[in-house]
Amino acid sequence: MKKSIILAVVALALSSCNKTEGTATVTETATAETTPGGQETVKDDDSAPDIVKLAVSNPDLSTLVKAVQAAGLATSLSNAGPFTVFAPTNEAFSKLPAGVLDDLMKPENADKLNDILSHHTYVGVIKTDQLTDGQNLGMVDGKPISIKMVDGKPVVNGTINILASVPASNGIVHVVDSVILPD
Repeated sequence: MKKSIILAVVALALSSCNKTEGTATVTETATAETTPGGQETVKDDDSAPDIVKLAVSNPDLSTLVKAVQAAGLATSLSNAGPFTVFAPTNEAFSKLPAGVLDDLMKPENADKLNDILSHHTYVGVIKTDQLTDGQNLGMVDGKPISIKMVDGKPVVNGTINILASVPASNGIVHVVDSVILPD
């Protein structure tokens, strides 16, 4: 009798793996050889996008996406989080002095680029309405950013405006109008 129940449970579990409506079907064991890339390469059109997929879908963040890839952070920012990312627009990157971005994107400067991008990432979710005047947030690089309220809106480090805030499956993205450089 006990064997019958165990076999029935196993059969039920195996048969439920074949359902495809709203779930993914696994057809082979994933290994490094069969699944190149990290979490950011998983195709999922049903769930809310994670931070990386959200950025990839926005043409105004294409420079940020290239920088995240060059710094080797795409997998980290695709993981569970939660994260708050202050995402500079393409225009924000264009405000950097001539040649700085090109230099940062070189493979030999990946650590420096990683440090700058880590200064845009907070572990945890901070929505816009949770940002307060005088608040300091400790970023992933270990250095803080400060929040100041100007005309009822949060401003980062006194000059950087939040243009939009978009929730992601693993946090929130605040699109900003300047690159946040660590001191």
